[in-house]
Amino acid sequence: MSETEKFDAIIIGAGPAGSACAYTLAKAGRSVLVIERADTPGAKNVSGGRLYSYALEMVDPGLCEDAALERKVTHEQIMMISRDKAISIDYFNPDFNRTDNVPHSYTILRAKFDEWFAGKAEESGAMVICGVKVDDLIVRDGKVVGVIAGEDEMLADVVVAADGVNSFIARKAGLVKEISSHDVGVGVKETIELSSKTIEERFNLKEGEGTARVIMGCTEGIPGGGFLYTNKDSISLGAVFFPEQVAKHGKSVHEIFQNLKMHPAIHPLIDGGETVEYGGHLVSEAGYRGLSETLYREGFLVIGEAAGFVINTGATIRGMDLAILSGLAAARAIIGEEDSSKVGPAYVKELNCTILPSMKAVVGYKNLLETPTLHKSYPNLAADVFGQLFTVGGHVPESMKRSVPRLIKANGLSLWQLVKDGIMGFKAV
Repeated sequence: MSETEKFDAIIIGAGPAGSACAYTLAKAGRSVLVIERADTPGAKNVSGGRLYSYALEMVDPGLCEDAALERKVTHEQIMMISRDKAISIDYFNPDFNRTDNVPHSYTILRAKFDEWFAGKAEESGAMVICGVKVDDLIVRDGKVVGVIAGEDEMLADVVVAADGVNSFIARKAGLVKEISSHDVGVGVKETIELSSKTIEERFNLKEGEGTARVIMGCTEGIPGGGFLYTNKDSISLGAVFFPEQVAKHGKSVHEIFQNLKMHPAIHPLIDGGETVEYGGHLVSEAGYRGLSETLYREGFLVIGEAAGFVINTGATIRGMDLAILSGLAAARAIIGEEDSSKVGPAYVKELNCTILPSMKAVVGYKNLLETPTLHKSYPNLAADVFGQLFTVGGHVPESMKRSVPRLIKANGLSLWQLVKDGIMGFKAV
């Protein structure tokens, strides 16, 4: 391409971050090229399943009305699994199912959602090409000016990396290091097809309503956790594990995940369903501490999970909304600055108004989630205590004052350990 044929921006990756950036730039009249490695947007993505609607509405009010969404999340659930027992907390808030405004969040299927969002960017004027791998960056006088894909060279004022966790392009730009096993989780997910009527009956939902469930104690003591989301005609069930601990465990991720599927509290929910998708994915777990010292260089920005924009507090897992906001922040910086040397600082300024304060606020949660006792001892203790509380027989029941200390000891804990973990948890939150 000649210098006169270059784009205002080339975006690598057609996930939520890349499409949000492309959509916003194209709506502003900028020439945009999106390059996606998969055959279609979302084809390689198996992450699971919830979008907080505010982010999409910030890109363009009313965008949710047209989006490829599944169910409105009205039930927030936390489940603790212990051996063959389980405890579930169900939080229902009618405000999450608002009719006068956009509902709080939706379950989604990434293959459908990503393809829809990339299509909206195309409708707005962006060019989206799929099945193309970007091999390198073009750098002149220290500035990134384009990309190389096979034998093709494509030029742009700004290149935006939105190619997900373990970003090859961000490493090429010298902004991120090789990924560390301590900073990521290994996620697996199945999409299990069931009729909408069956899903609504099993989860006590009305038509169009959905459940988002976080599962603790399902990783056989390995730091991590599980999730379950109800879609229109399917269930997304998955789990995330810290890879360093998996290597020491002796069982494969697949074996542990199959045990989760067969748990007496989980299997009845998916019984009779057909698995239509199964896959694995690296998940960023480092949070704010894992962000690169700089998220840009002249002519180049990093957005979405490529930049590490993920929040995991145990009760909520946020990635897609942060990805969309980072794409929006990048687009606003590009639109607002004609001087390419000022785009990077403008991008960080935008992030400081949206994503970064939220990530800083929960920076301590990673310490809490890495606590070994949280993933086995405490779910087991909780199940034993509830079992003692609800069991009725012909014998004289043991007082809770005596049984709780006994159960604490039986689960390898001590009162001092509970105090230490409580203090650490308080500091984390």
